[in-house]
Amino acid sequence: MSFDKWFDEQELLIKVILLIIPVVGWVLEILVRLSVAMRKSTSVNLVGLVLGAIGNYVWQVVDVIYLIVKGELLLIE
Repeated sequence: MSFDKWFDEQELLIKVILLIIPVVGWVLEILVRLSVAMRKSTSVNLVGLVLGAIGNYVWQVVDVIYLIVKGELLLIE
């Protein structure tokens, strides 16, 4: 699985738009986090996967803000 590589190749505006759409953003976030966790199973990646899987909208908003500021999703190494 290489959803994280595909996601990283996208422009920042496309990433933000994809994450803002409620169902699409949640599914995309799970796929990206699962892809990273399968490649590098650190505790930070696993915590991010669990928090992303909970699927609460507040976490998704925090991820979008962090993405805009830092250029990557929160809790991904």
